[in-house]
Amino acid sequence: MMDVLHNLAFGFEHALTLQNLMFCAIGCTVGTFVGLLPGLGPLATISLLLPLTYSIPTTSALIMLAGIYYGAQYGDSVSAITMKIPHASSIVACIDGYQMTLKGKTGLALFTAGVSSFIGGTVAIVVLSFLAPSLGEVALLFGPADYCALMLVGFVCVSFVTSGSLLNGLAMCLIGVLLGQIGTDVTSGAQRFTLDLPSLADGIGLVSVALGCFGIAEITKNLDERDERTPFNGKIDLIPTWAEFKRIIPSALRGSAVGSFLGILPGGGPVIAQFAAYALDKKVSKYRDEIGTGAIEGVAGQAAADEAAARTSFIPLMSIGIPENPVMALMMAAFIIKGIQPGPNMISQHGELFWGLVASMWVGNVFLVVLNVPLVRYWLSVFKIPYNVLFPAILFFCCVGTFSVNNNLEDIYTTAAFGLLGYVFMRLDLDAAPLMLGFILGPMLEEYFRRAMLLSRGSFMTFVNRPISGTLLGVIVVFMAWQLVSFARSRRQAPVVAAA
Repeated sequence: MMDVLHNLAFGFEHALTLQNLMFCAIGCTVGTFVGLLPGLGPLATISLLLPLTYSIPTTSALIMLAGIYYGAQYGDSVSAITMKIPHASSIVACIDGYQMTLKGKTGLALFTAGVSSFIGGTVAIVVLSFLAPSLGEVALLFGPADYCALMLVGFVCVSFVTSGSLLNGLAMCLIGVLLGQIGTDVTSGAQRFTLDLPSLADGIGLVSVALGCFGIAEITKNLDERDERTPFNGKIDLIPTWAEFKRIIPSALRGSAVGSFLGILPGGGPVIAQFAAYALDKKVSKYRDEIGTGAIEGVAGQAAADEAAARTSFIPLMSIGIPENPVMALMMAAFIIKGIQPGPNMISQHGELFWGLVASMWVGNVFLVVLNVPLVRYWLSVFKIPYNVLFPAILFFCCVGTFSVNNNLEDIYTTAAFGLLGYVFMRLDLDAAPLMLGFILGPMLEEYFRRAMLLSRGSFMTFVNRPISGTLLGVIVVFMAWQLVSFARSRRQAPVVAAA
């Protein structure tokens, strides 16, 4: 305990220098602005700014890049809540956040996202400080069979994520899984379901699917209704009542715990954490019946998990030298550019950098609260423009964001196609969230399943014999049995209620 506090004090000595404070503020500001722009995520921004690290001192450069990453995690919630245009890590924010916007509670939704992000970031920093030297080794305990079982647990979330019937949710999830199979098979190199189109050889981008099914589809729906509207109804009230604030805290703490854990695991991170936190809230929250219709819990848990996972994803990178997602791979490149090899010896050999970066995350947390919560009114003043004037600008940023990922014009056409498909889903009252869940988890499930089969030489017993995968599969069986019992009870009680 005393050693950690001593190390944190040592880290704050470096993080609170004028130079590092300036770069931390720059990173948080740029990250928030990038999050506001549809499609322009931290991956594209860090890629563009990576060459600048040559001319910036090591600690300052890494603090700035980290600030861009976790700053964007909050910024992307703004576009998701106000316009239903998400990034990969804010897909779930579209569900309840946008419903709150339609009810005239935009300010409350964004305040909830800001406070929850602060809570999630703070909890994750505590986890990072106390457990980083040893917790990164947890990821090494997970084999392909364990990750495969973890992905199956993710599919169980379909019943919580969908806002319609379970059958429709499962069907949409299956469509997402099938879409995720398009592209080149990693193992054999064969192209699958590409229709001999070169543009589909690398598969369909997550940004194109997310922006199309949520952003473009919502714009098309609004234009089809021919209403003069803005993204908000009513005035912007930021400060919640005490009763509303008490609903934020438990959900944010649950999301923080989920995000902190999933951020450690390769393949986890903010994208998976948001679905897991949302599913947990929909199961244990006292207000679970309201989730999906504009509940505070649907925003708080997702935002906290998103921010927590963004920070704990640094644990496997700095502890064992394994980047768990593309952004962490770029961060690893930045470390190597500066002559630092992330891994078990990093803390002992570059303690000032490690603890300075950890301390700067909490400083960045404070910057994000100061930058976003009091200035929400000014961020949102842009979106008070009438919708028939605003939507061309939104479409422009969607196209720019889609193009910037691969510098490929055909990605814009793909986004437009999914925008049309998303509009059809809306007209049929089909929820796109389960589709995104299947699209994200499907390829990962296939990859880990095939690895597990190769290592076990085709034996399915590997999923039962390994303690972690066996436990996870047991949890799935118990949950499905409980769901069937609940369904049977509801069917038996339905005639009684009708007769009454």
